[in-house]
Amino acid sequence: MTKTKLFSAMVVAGACAFGTQAAFAYGAGDFYGRLGVAKTDVDTGYTDDNDKGAYLGLGYMVHDKIGVELSSMTETKVHAEGGTFKQVPINLMAQYYPLGGLDSRVQPYAGVGVNYTTFSDESGVGSVDDSWGAAGQLGVDLNVTDNFGFNAFAQYTDVSADISGGRDIDLDPVTVGAGVTARF
Repeated sequence: MTKTKLFSAMVVAGACAFGTQAAFAYGAGDFYGRLGVAKTDVDTGYTDDNDKGAYLGLGYMVHDKIGVELSSMTETKVHAEGGTFKQVPINLMAQYYPLGGLDSRVQPYAGVGVNYTTFSDESGVGSVDDSWGAAGQLGVDLNVTDNFGFNAFAQYTDVSADISGGRDIDLDPVTVGAGVTARF
């Protein structure tokens, strides 16, 4: 191959690589959805029957580096205090993307927000009041195309179950999940 052909091929390959990278920039006004599986581990001393489940998140980029996400996971059944109950967490997170606005396939993020956990199907524990608490999250998106990628995250949530009779149970679950992300 002559030097001219080699140089031309390198220029075309470089332009294609640069062009595809530009499509990965996160920007204000982007909507995104996340779907995947997650595993929850509650505080020691309690067990969680179906600790794996589906995870769904919907978000909006209000700025190149700041997004807001509403997410939830399928219910899990917890054994505690001689009985059982089910919980469903709902999170509203503000997320910071340090590489937002930059042409990067890898987009790490950190989030803080509020968690609302609803309890149901109490058996042997009395009535359990719904819980409000803080949540923190670390995650990363690996963009494959400009609209599709993979996601992984870890999240800590402050959850206290207030049981009738004045008892409190600190569940404080740690959730680890992975799935796909779609931007539109």
